[in-house]
Amino acid sequence: MYDFLIIGGGIIGLSTGMALTNRYPGAKIVIVEKEKEWAHHQTGHNSGVIHSGIYYKPGSYKARFAREGNAAMVEFCEENGIAYDMCGKVIVATESKELPFLDNLYKRGQQNELNVKKIGLDELKEIEPHVNSVGAIRVPSCGIADYKEVSRTFARMIKEGGGDFLLGTKVENIAEDANGVTVETNNRTLQARFLINCAGLQSDRIAKMSGVYAGMKIVPFRGEYYELTPEKRHLVKHLIYPVPNPDFPFLGVHFTRMINGEVHAGPNAVLAFKREGYTKKDINVKDLFEVLTYPGFWKMAVPNMKEGMKEYIRSYSKQAFLQSLQRLIPELTEKDIVPTHAGVRAQALMHDGGMVDDFAIFPGKSSLHVCNAPSPAATASIKIGEEIAGRIAKHFQVKEELA
Repeated sequence: MYDFLIIGGGIIGLSTGMALTNRYPGAKIVIVEKEKEWAHHQTGHNSGVIHSGIYYKPGSYKARFAREGNAAMVEFCEENGIAYDMCGKVIVATESKELPFLDNLYKRGQQNELNVKKIGLDELKEIEPHVNSVGAIRVPSCGIADYKEVSRTFARMIKEGGGDFLLGTKVENIAEDANGVTVETNNRTLQARFLINCAGLQSDRIAKMSGVYAGMKIVPFRGEYYELTPEKRHLVKHLIYPVPNPDFPFLGVHFTRMINGEVHAGPNAVLAFKREGYTKKDINVKDLFEVLTYPGFWKMAVPNMKEGMKEYIRSYSKQAFLQSLQRLIPELTEKDIVPTHAGVRAQALMHDGGMVDDFAIFPGKSSLHVCNAPSPAATASIKIGEEIAGRIAKHFQVKEELA
């Protein structure tokens, strides 16, 4: 009998395990992960950015957890010798019609209590001399980190606190009541007082196994990247982002320095034909059928069809992808970029087609289910873990009071 059973060995599952280890010394904790390594999916394929929180609605979990998580992540990396660099970011308008949206973004940054600054074109040229722009803002509190190493450090701390790990263990069924949970896996049966679902791309399915209806479905979107050749990495000094298209729910292609010195360009955003589909050839009939028969997908897709088709064109045409990048850095040529790895974003969609815009955590009888934690979840992971541990504490306090 475990006290806490966590499903999912990505950065959120591991940060939750660390938070519970710190809050409940001596508690029996187990983390169940179907892959044979930690941080195999979203965490291991993300951009490595330490986000500031400038894009998110003031007062939302994303805005607060990104801001607080940013500071917590920097402190954690410092204390544990993990590579990071607070290089800062510029967000640039490439056309005059984008300037009002850039101004709105600047005001949102102020509302979210961030140190954002409008900068002139001369100052921008000093920071990023190769960028095309008619206006820009600078966000110093952005950076990059090695999130796989962060995840491994979380795991080490959990192990030092007495936690157990079950890699290569897939959850197949869950029986839950007010007294605890029984979890059937591919190789053993587990029991726990409380379950925490941090299964990312599979989180809605795990919630359903527990009898929790979240009112949403995970739809996977693949983000494909190119990287600059080593000879052209000097064109990007920091992080370079465009002004987001207000009519499209994704940020648009941008340039990201990686902690290993590489510079990645992208991503686009296309429907993945498999929940864990990192290439165009990855297809799972069950996963694809679920998406195509889900009304919420079509209610989201139809209004965004025009922009969505542009994303698919970029997916299959290097020249079209390059043209998007040239809006930011005009001197790039086709030979300057080469394909690199893709990531998959677990985007929760409501039945009415609305994209869940904030972190979403749902309670069960003896469980909590993290059913929407896309970017900036890695940045916010320490604070999300603490939030989950706090909610569990309230759950047990209520049970004790009722008893």
